[in-house]
Amino acid sequence: MSEDQELPATQPHQGRFMRRGIYLLPNLFTTGALFAGFFAIVQAMNGRYDLAAAAIFVAMVLDGLDGRVARMTRTQSAFGAEYDSLSDMVSFGVAPALVMYSFALKGLGKLGWIAAFIYCAGAALRLARFNTLLEVQDKRWFQGLPSPAAASLVAGMVWVAADNHFKGADLRWLAWGLTVFAGLSMVSNLKFYSGKDINLRKSVPFMVVVLLALAFTLVSVDPPIVLFALFVAYGLSGYVYWLLCRYRRHRDKVLPKPE
Repeated sequence: MSEDQELPATQPHQGRFMRRGIYLLPNLFTTGALFAGFFAIVQAMNGRYDLAAAAIFVAMVLDGLDGRVARMTRTQSAFGAEYDSLSDMVSFGVAPALVMYSFALKGLGKLGWIAAFIYCAGAALRLARFNTLLEVQDKRWFQGLPSPAAASLVAGMVWVAADNHFKGADLRWLAWGLTVFAGLSMVSNLKFYSGKDINLRKSVPFMVVVLLALAFTLVSVDPPIVLFALFVAYGLSGYVYWLLCRYRRHRDKVLPKPE
């Protein structure tokens, strides 16, 4: 189950589920995300790393839509949640690991596939932990780097390198470090902002729309570099927030309390 897909409040009986079948619309987006992840693996095997990386970003967009569509249309189901979780493991666990391994880590031998496995295992553990803590965790925060963000971090580096004609061998140690960083960040206890407290149905000031238009313009200037920079910033945000919290706790201990 991804960070956007949630189980319904009440689970239908199994026999009723078999009679009703499955909801088409949200699972159509999930299938599209699964296809994009599989497509990324195929393109990496063919040496088309730019297409492979772009496909992972497409999977991320589709994965962000399926849960929201399910909630908006009230078509949430236990089947959709399980299907979404399996799709995420392919698109954001296996695909990024194999794309990065094929692009830059293969020449490192055992160290290369170990880094790819750390990432893949981190994604699996991240998804499993999210499923078990779904009902108790604070909706405003993700515990650990979300798997779509980690996948975009890895795929973003591949996309930037391929788009600027870098060879994977030239960046293999940077790729190794980034892959391990993404994998370990997913299983960390760091908090990353989820954005789930943003109400899309609420009216916003006109300037917000202007800023969104400027953001889309900025991305269009150089999509690989801009998107990669955004996800690097997001990947570091959890560590920055952790440092700020430690600083505040230390400050509160040092400063005397007002009488």
